[in-house]
Amino acid sequence: MDQLATGKFILRKRKEKNLTQEQLAEKLGVSNKTISKWETGKCMPDYSIVRSLCEELGITIGELMDGEETEEKSVRIYDDVQIIDLLRRTQELEKQKTVLYGILLIVMGIALQALSNTIGGSGVKDFFSGFLLGLSIVEMLVGIFVIGRSKAVR
Repeated sequence: MDQLATGKFILRKRKEKNLTQEQLAEKLGVSNKTISKWETGKCMPDYSIVRSLCEELGITIGELMDGEETEEKSVRIYDDVQIIDLLRRTQELEKQKTVLYGILLIVMGIALQALSNTIGGSGVKDFFSGFLLGLSIVEMLVGIFVIGRSKAVR
């Protein structure tokens, strides 16, 4: 599955239907920015909207995932339900991966904070202790941001 090819396919099919991004977005209940992200290959449509998108564009789910129209004599190994289930599981794993990155950043921040508490005593050691403490706080904040953003986006 090539996001860029799928995006170009969505763009081509939308234009064939004489729809603007705003019109397609309104029919699907998403923003025109979301349509733009699909068409530029920045992200894939969420599994919950794939059927509606395919119906609006007059394509099959397999064609959407392939990023091209299916030839008449081609044989499909997977049916639409399996493709959507695979897409759903893939998107859920991506979300879990992002959350794990956030948790990892928070844990590393805590570890750096503990390390900063063990260093000290001279000017240079105090400098490194303060630096590590600052770095740990930044890491934890970035971790919280990453987790929060992944929960809010989806």
